[in-house]
Amino acid sequence: MREKILTFIEKNSRIDLAELAVILGEDEATVANELAAMEEEHVICGYHTLINWDKTSMEKVSALIEVSVTPQRGQGFDKIAERIYNYPEVNAVYLISGSYDLLVSMEGKTLREVAEFVSDRLSTLESVLSTKTNFILKKYKDHGTIMAEKSKDERMLMTP
Repeated sequence: MREKILTFIEKNSRIDLAELAVILGEDEATVANELAAMEEEHVICGYHTLINWDKTSMEKVSALIEVSVTPQRGQGFDKIAERIYNYPEVNAVYLISGSYDLLVSMEGKTLREVAEFVSDRLSTLESVLSTKTNFILKKYKDHGTIMAEKSKDERMLMTP
């Protein structure tokens, strides 16, 4: 039942509990208890709203920063990752394979604000060897949701 619950709420975290119970063929109390247990166990870590900031008047710049670090003895990448994810500007930190060790997702008001964060805070951390900042220019799909408007077929219909 857990996998079914997770599948449904991942796509729509606002689904009504009664509706979810009907879909699953379970009673509401059972589903509510299972959700509470998964929250307690940190299987479910939070509920979020996906916003297309390009449709608002708010200025926001998103960046993905590749970070190469020296792992610390006995702690690996965990300690430096923790230092990075504790910055409020940082949305996500991932340990990745490839040329870099960590991928940091962050937002700022301007390109300069993001660049200053990288140069003044991130690059100066003791274990950080190098960084590479990639600014997100347009989101086409995010968290499984298509963000870009579908192009309209503007061709004229021709009939014989």
